[in-house]
Amino acid sequence: MLGLGRAGRLRGAARRFKRRSLVAMARWRRGRTRAKLIGITGSSAKTTTAELLVHILGAEGSVHKQTKGNTLTPLAQALCGLPRDADYAVMEVAIGKSSMAEMASLLRPDIAVVTLVADEHRSVFRGADGVAAEKQRLVESLPPAGLAILNADDARVMAMAAATAARVVTFGRGENAHYRVTDVHAAFPQRLTLRVHWEGGVLPLRTRFIAEHFCLPVAAAVATALELGLDPQRVGEQVAQFEPLFSRGAAQKVPNGPTFLIDSVKAPLHSLGLALASLDRAEAPYKRVVLGHISDYAGKADKTYRKAYQDARAIADEVIFVGEHAHRAAAPDQDRDSGQFREMRSVREAAEHIQATQRPDEVILIKGSSNLHLERIALALTRDVRCWEERCGQTRNCLSCGRYGIPFERHPEARAAQKRARRWWRRLLHKKPPTDAAPRR
Repeated sequence: MLGLGRAGRLRGAARRFKRRSLVAMARWRRGRTRAKLIGITGSSAKTTTAELLVHILGAEGSVHKQTKGNTLTPLAQALCGLPRDADYAVMEVAIGKSSMAEMASLLRPDIAVVTLVADEHRSVFRGADGVAAEKQRLVESLPPAGLAILNADDARVMAMAAATAARVVTFGRGENAHYRVTDVHAAFPQRLTLRVHWEGGVLPLRTRFIAEHFCLPVAAAVATALELGLDPQRVGEQVAQFEPLFSRGAAQKVPNGPTFLIDSVKAPLHSLGLALASLDRAEAPYKRVVLGHISDYAGKADKTYRKAYQDARAIADEVIFVGEHAHRAAAPDQDRDSGQFREMRSVREAAEHIQATQRPDEVILIKGSSNLHLERIALALTRDVRCWEERCGQTRNCLSCGRYGIPFERHPEARAAQKRARRWWRRLLHKKPPTDAAPRR
């Protein structure tokens, strides 16, 4: 036992050393780049804001990004790979497992963007005020010559302006926003359109987004790009070309089948109403809702899921609850008997039901936390999905993972094969070319 304890301590010391070395290298690389560092945080919309901003800036220069993982280690790894000659670096930073103060100190952003503050990570921050205090650390880290870009419609975000000596620019629908959004419209299949007013004029925008609430990341990204001096017409062209991220509000049309609105990355309670509103505004003869786990709510689970069912039932022809909380919908017997409510314990069961009952004229909203990977319901109509594990532990969506066509029990074997293939390619790429034969004497 003593030997095992010593081995565990050695492994822990090795991990800490590796982490300190990674952070030290990241600080060194951060100091050597000429790139404009942009840090983006918020309870929601930060990934979409970051990816859209990367797309816009890519038309004007080289962009380095980090949006896949938003804690300290991925941030440090991204900074270690930051090219000296990059023009921009767009980094998503979040709270939870890592301290915002620690990440902000490492990033030292030139620009900080805050999308919104909501009630999340309740076990750590005990409410939205605690979340705001933590996210404010990113704004506080700005140098006096920096720039804070804040959501004018969120009082907690606007309060962060007092925490920095940097210049503050705001975006939102409010009259006092520096970048004011008006004429917002989306009713799927009509995509989101809006207008942004600022001191430089008015910029009409056409997008590929499916719902009105995506005006927030659009406004945040556009405000940042215009503050960086990009041409407004070019900004508008880039926004129009950007495709929404799969599982973050993207639309997927199945040939001769339904259209899915997929929002399966996370489902904090504050976002549920926005997702349902997008389905309510959609133009379709038949509508369904598939709902998984809901997170970040105060009060009892039974009350939360019951209210979620009532809201969904008011706009949809059929509501399907998936997972161990499905029974909490407390749907009345008449809804169960008529088929207007379905209780499914597994994602596979829900997918088989959708396959058997699909209609070409319907729109299906998929909403839930990422742990269930509800996106497989949509994928199963166009791909051979064979992984139906309920708790795989992957944070990536199934399309990004790429192993949805392999049974879960064979995933370790598939990962090992991928590692062998990568090692083989590295050896091939670094293999020295053969030398010329020795000259004859």
